[in-house]
Amino acid sequence: MTDELPTITSIAELVGYVGDDVYVRWSKGPGVDAASTSRDSLTGVELPGLSASPLRIEPWWADRSHELWVARRLFDYRHLRDLRGSDVRAWVLRGDEVGRGPDNEPLVRCLEPLAWVADEALLECEELVNAQHSEEWGSLDRSSSGR
Repeated sequence: MTDELPTITSIAELVGYVGDDVYVRWSKGPGVDAASTSRDSLTGVELPGLSASPLRIEPWWADRSHELWVARRLFDYRHLRDLRGSDVRAWVLRGDEVGRGPDNEPLVRCLEPLAWVADEALLECEELVNAQHSEEWGSLDRSSSGR
């Protein structure tokens, strides 16, 4: 099933998937996720859905770059591949939000896996984010917090 998913190779292509019920998730994929839900990494508590980032563009973003919006959604959690293994990938899904996680992230039930996100798109997202030259913004990687 998951091998048959299309692969998104650019941020412009990912923008074409944007919608109210579309999310990006970093994991081993829909086949593995179908039999589980996410867990809180601090306490180990099982959550009622899968942690994911919405690709819906918020109204306050107005007419700003949709490419930059989706690039930052990918950028936020790209560290999970390093943390959890090289078989962790970004993929896009249509889902129902069933709650909020401990970091206020949407918890979703996957209704339909839509596509894998290729490394080329991830490199493009990093370039777009880095081009903003923000010293106050970065990924949500807690492992670099200096503990």
